[in-house]
Amino acid sequence: FRIMAGKVKWVTDIEKSVLINNFEKRGWIQVAENEDWNFYWMSVQTIRNVFSVETGYRLSDDQIVNHFPNHYELTRKDLMVKNIKRYRKELEKEGSPLAEKDENGKYIYLDFVPVTFMLPADYNLFVEEFRKNPSSTWIMKPCGKAQGKGIFLINKLSQIKKWSRDSKTSSFVSQSSKEAYVISLYINNPLLIGGKKFDLRLYVLVSTYRPLRCYMYKLGFCRFCTVKYTPSTSELDNMFVHLTNVAIQKHGDDYNHIHGGKWTVSNLRLYLESTRGKEVTNKLFDEIHWIIVQSLKAVAPVMNNDKHCFECYGYDIIIDDKLKPWLIEVNASPSLTSSTANDRILKYNLINDTLNIAVPNGEIPDCKWNKSPPKEVLGNYEVLYDEEMAQSDGTDRDLRGRPVQSMGAKGSRARDSGKPVLTTWK
Repeated sequence: FRIMAGKVKWVTDIEKSVLINNFEKRGWIQVAENEDWNFYWMSVQTIRNVFSVETGYRLSDDQIVNHFPNHYELTRKDLMVKNIKRYRKELEKEGSPLAEKDENGKYIYLDFVPVTFMLPADYNLFVEEFRKNPSSTWIMKPCGKAQGKGIFLINKLSQIKKWSRDSKTSSFVSQSSKEAYVISLYINNPLLIGGKKFDLRLYVLVSTYRPLRCYMYKLGFCRFCTVKYTPSTSELDNMFVHLTNVAIQKHGDDYNHIHGGKWTVSNLRLYLESTRGKEVTNKLFDEIHWIIVQSLKAVAPVMNNDKHCFECYGYDIIIDDKLKPWLIEVNASPSLTSSTANDRILKYNLINDTLNIAVPNGEIPDCKWNKSPPKEVLGNYEVLYDEEMAQSDGTDRDLRGRPVQSMGAKGSRARDSGKPVLTTWK
């Protein structure tokens, strides 16, 4: 497609179909051009090559790419948790009220990732935690894979001892030296709709990390399992009950190819407002926004903030039956393939709006500009957090210095939320 007069337009339907359906199948793909410049949408593997020391490649001022060089600090499951833990400790050292804990030692404001350990490194720590609550269920995930590959649930130590264990030293040894795993406490009380588990896929665009500026996409969706949820241990191996990934669910007998087992975020809002009330629903989404911004702040100090880069992340959030949101993982290459007609429209608009922010008005890219596009080009994006604006308003000092009431998406105060200021400024 071409960028013309600030809008991305497909040249033909055939090109549109080929482009979207091949994003993930190619190392890189040219997605836009005019007489003066080319725009490339690159895979994470290609980004690695572009920024590697060995190649010695240097980008010019009119070249921009769609990943940060070390995006994996947020998008690898183990590194995301490591960076969030480090962020918490730094806030504790600063004496920030954001790092406040309750009488049980749990973070009041920053408890948004399930208890997680890295394997094999944290095996003994995991065993100690497991024995505190031996009836708990845990989920194991390979750090470097996506689409639900290699994931399984356990509720007995023998299940991972069987997976990998050195009986002589009683220490954990990985079966594969190439692959690390994370093991997280499984959210076994998810919010159910129609008896089925679901999660949220939300899109967040980051144009710069220092200062942090990010945008929330309004057209996210829910992904539902095809089989009704049960916490029964007899169903731990049934991934159609537990994993919402479309790559898994589409192979189920009950998968619906028309709606793809998906709801729009706006439909979820309507459902929650009608069943739980508007105030509770607003508080939930405020907390989701809070989680996203805090996760970005956690990785901002270690992110290579290359001026040529921007990134559209796919956030996976699960809501439990107490309406508490949990950050599960962040994807560097959220799927741009479409499984339904609505999917195709959403992802077309997502690419369109992302490019219009990255390259406002379809002009020749310039990595030196301040990356603060005018409101009229945002499309379905809305500013989630602007660090420069927050600091100039003094809001960020409040955010780091003292908990106050959270701000709703429209800027209205959500009563009794107990969260610090939400990071939405207009």
